Amino acid sequence: MRRSTERILTTHVGSLIRPLPVLRDMMAKTLGEPVDENAFEEHVTQGVAEVVAKQAEIGIDIPSDGEISKPSFHNYVIERLGGLEKVPPEEKGPYYALLQDEFPGFMKQYNGMYKTMWMPPELDADKTHKAAKTPPSRVRVAAPISYVGQAALQRDLDNYKAALEGKDFVEAFMPSATPARDDADAGEVYESESAYLYALADAMHEEYKAIVDAGFVVQLDLGLPARNQVLPGNPNPTPEDLRRASERQVEAYNHALRGIPEDRVRYHMCWGSMNTPHTTDVPLREVIDIILKIKAQAYVIEGANPRHEHEWMVWKDVKLPDGKILVPGVISHQTNVVEHPELVAWRIENYASVVGRENVIAGTDCGFSQGWNMARVHPEVQWAKLSALVEGAKLASQRLWA
Repeated sequence: MRRSTERILTTHVGSLIRPLPVLRDMMAKTLGEPVDENAFEEHVTQGVAEVVAKQAEIGIDIPSDGEISKPSFHNYVIERLGGLEKVPPEEKGPYYALLQDEFPGFMKQYNGMYKTMWMPPELDADKTHKAAKTPPSRVRVAAPISYVGQAALQRDLDNYKAALEGKDFVEAFMPSATPARDDADAGEVYESESAYLYALADAMHEEYKAIVDAGFVVQLDLGLPARNQVLPGNPNPTPEDLRRASERQVEAYNHALRGIPEDRVRYHMCWGSMNTPHTTDVPLREVIDIILKIKAQAYVIEGANPRHEHEWMVWKDVKLPDGKILVPGVISHQTNVVEHPELVAWRIENYASVVGRENVIAGTDCGFSQGWNMARVHPEVQWAKLSALVEGAKLASQRLWA
């Protein structure tokens, strides 16, 4: 993996807002309407080409394919894992249960609008609202888990390679979901939650390896169990329960990464992408020792979110292991305010002061659209923020290499 040896390199977390034709197709699929699959594939191919070209134009050093083909950053694997069977969706209680208790009025209003806030006006408004209210896919484990997504994965790799051709990037990465699913009961097929977790790890290993073999860095993309989550069979976990669950997940991540060189792996620690109060986030200091056990060279963490911006100071006390890279978010995906390049540079310099300039790559807190209808900012603002990221990195580089 390339380091910031001569200047601060730039990247982001992965997901970008999908182009209008792809949004139309994905909305139709959500509503159960017929979709021309050949046309959808063409729209995806063109969409990847567009977002990669735009990243090159802005000056991003380490791009992604924008996750254009994926309906969401986590649930896309439902189609790629054999053994999972879709069942009728059901209304579920609020995922952010503790936030719901603390901010009931806010969460009620927020949950009713966040999936439609930045949908393009060209989309049918009634359908947009109907799709937003459609419960997410639910699955059950009907048979042993296997990986069956080879064709879809190859499509993504081919589209990405074609889009990168002729572009002057430092390197390129592709996000992939971690082996962790909390939306399926595995009890009828697997004797324990651990056995199920390792079966998922064995299956996802195939996707990770294929991404790396294709010449890309693979980014595992998901958070660890947090204060506002429940665990299978444990709706009221203690902090000790959550810590043990996190350690089990990391063991499974490393099992899934077996045989893959650490310098081809980055891990994104997600504290939840929604622009909610975040008062229930687990502080970095409480989980940093667990995160550093993941066999990745780079760790992508939040650093612009006001609940986490101060955590660059954690690295005054916690030594970044030799050979590792820190990719702090110096741009927020949660606000339409475009950061000033001087602010971006200041954030970068804070991290460089504690872990060393060569060990910092400037990034974003999270993806800009973790699901097709979850755009966190307006598309124009997304690109303006990434431009500010590049400009801020230039300013920081001038000072750090003065």
